[in-house]
Amino acid sequence: MHKFLSAGALSGAIAVSLGAFGAHGLKQIVSSADVAVFQTGVQYQMYHTLALMLVAIVYDRLPSKWIMWSGYLFSLGVLFFSGSLYLITALKAAERAVPVIVGILTPLGGLFFIGGWLCFLIGVLKKH
Repeated sequence: MHKFLSAGALSGAIAVSLGAFGAHGLKQIVSSADVAVFQTGVQYQMYHTLALMLVAIVYDRLPSKWIMWSGYLFSLGVLFFSGSLYLITALKAAERAVPVIVGILTPLGGLFFIGGWLCFLIGVLKKH
């Protein structure tokens, strides 16, 4: 699916850019623990960037609503999981309090990732 390849390519570019910022500029702004939180966001974004691209490739061979849903859930996972970790780090860099709702987004994003992998599994198994 073209939309997941495009989303994956854009997400990959963002992940590499943020990873470079985290490795070089962020160290001077926040604690090493906060840098580690940020890098976890980058790491999971990159994993699921590759997963989005896999979804696009597999969908061409095994089109199903399950494979498509896995791509949507991976995208939501990146937004909620990685995005919340980036936001937490940005708030700490600005010396602002992290609202409780932001902390809730991280595990919700993790659930989207898990759901994406389970949908992917179902999509592959239903075609065999």
